Amino acid sequence: MYYMVKMENTIRIPPEYIGEDLEKVSNKIVQETFEGTMDKENGLILIARNVERSGEGKIIHGDGAIYQDVKFDALTFKPELQEVVDGIICDVVEFGAFCHIGPLDALIHKSQIMDDHIVIDVENKRMEGKQTKKSLRIGDKVRARIVTISLNEMNPRESKIGLTMRQPGMGKEEWKEKKKENKKEGK
Repeated sequence: MYYMVKMENTIRIPPEYIGEDLEKVSNKIVQETFEGTMDKENGLILIARNVERSGEGKIIHGDGAIYQDVKFDALTFKPELQEVVDGIICDVVEFGAFCHIGPLDALIHKSQIMDDHIVIDVENKRMEGKQTKKSLRIGDKVRARIVTISLNEMNPRESKIGLTMRQPGMGKEEWKEKKKENKKEGK
């Protein structure tokens, strides 16, 4: 999910920065350019640090800027299919619940929440199993499995991640405790 990777790319150093400390300028430009962007191979780049300039920069005729190859360490977030994640419910909608998993949000469709008919109260931002009385509301901590991923490189916030909680060990922690209590009581 979270990875520390070594990345290489080229940055454009505008002419107004020529004459300044190129190490500081390169660091600043790498952070502004890459942090918060999506890279298909590595995922969402959260932090870029330890920037090293590679070789001499190039100046392109008519531009005046320096094009500099750089290497840097990047902390990335890349969800993987079938990965088990912990998250926090951030919204309840008619078709399910949205959950924060790290810096991205994922959807748990109502059909993937529990093995029970679910009554959804969108106005009060909560849902409940009709027979089991298991409830889910904003702020609840849950464990789920990633079942679909569609990362959007152009707008990372519009990436689509689908989760399921209909497997053993998944769901709200309290649900597991209730199951243990019911077994002890013979239910």
